Amino acid sequence: MRGKRSWAVVALAAAVIWLCNGASIASAKTLKMATSWGGGPHLEDLAKGFAKKAKFLTNGEIEFEVFPGGTLGSPLKVTETVRNGVADAGHHWSGYDWGTDKTAVLFGGYAGSMPEEHYLHWLFVGGGSEMWMQWRLEKHGVVAFPCGTHSDEVFMHSRKRIQTLEDFKGIKLRTSGAWAEIAQTLGASTVVLPGAEVYPALERGVVDAIEWATPWINERVGFHKIAKYVILPGLHQASSSQECVFRKDVWDGFTDRQRELLILAGKMTSLDAFMMFNDGDVEALRTFQKAGNELVIVDDAFKQAKEKATNAWIDKTKKELGGWFAKVVDSQRAYYEKWSTASLYRSEIR
Repeated sequence: MRGKRSWAVVALAAAVIWLCNGASIASAKTLKMATSWGGGPHLEDLAKGFAKKAKFLTNGEIEFEVFPGGTLGSPLKVTETVRNGVADAGHHWSGYDWGTDKTAVLFGGYAGSMPEEHYLHWLFVGGGSEMWMQWRLEKHGVVAFPCGTHSDEVFMHSRKRIQTLEDFKGIKLRTSGAWAEIAQTLGASTVVLPGAEVYPALERGVVDAIEWATPWINERVGFHKIAKYVILPGLHQASSSQECVFRKDVWDGFTDRQRELLILAGKMTSLDAFMMFNDGDVEALRTFQKAGNELVIVDDAFKQAKEKATNAWIDKTKKELGGWFAKVVDSQRAYYEKWSTASLYRSEIR
């Protein structure tokens, strides 16, 4: 009888373990994630990188099936795709929502952005990430937070040599966000295209020049192979952050712990990307030169014209919109000013 009781206890314990494991498996969430990315580093290193970190941190409780741009809806309307329930979550650049809410570019990065180091600090210790989440929830009914980042982009990969403002006038340029509007005031003709369409547009001469991302990201895409001129520095965007966005009912279904871990996964993805892309950018410039590209630095008059046009756009838009746009601009400007004394004790800052 004792032997039978012992086996019964063992069997009962095994059943409890099996049931607990079964409950854990049943409660695991596999979410559909829409993206703006046709491929390359944005899809592999950022969207899928976030998904991998989220799975690890939640011990497999939350997994993502990451879909390339256009699979679950327009790659330029990921927020809408998530909000409408086509996807549970999304990974994109918030600035693609420019047409419905210009505040989106302030979080995503634009011509008036702080340098990347300042911007990262504003996001993660200066209240920027919390402000981002509040804005998205209030204005769009979704939950969002930073989920990737990189610093100065290549200003343009161009089929034409552009160094002066006169060279820029009449150029047909693929771009997006605030720069699509600001560049027009400087004489360019701008076209907004999703990621998958950028390379063929430049290759076929549909546009004269494109801006996309940093040197290393662009080198992996291969823009330098189809356009001779690499125009620098990245006047249109000194810093950038990508966004993870969640449908509110999906977010509310997570535990407090899971929500904290997902936000942490976004932060880890951002910091990893910052270091990885910056390190790769240095070598990418050498690759461009070895491939026969000409690195062209725009002249000071062009830089000054850009600065004037950008500040005029910010002030005009802030006055027109007020609300969240003004709130974010004021927060970013105050934080940038806070760092103004950093040059007193740091050798290479501001």
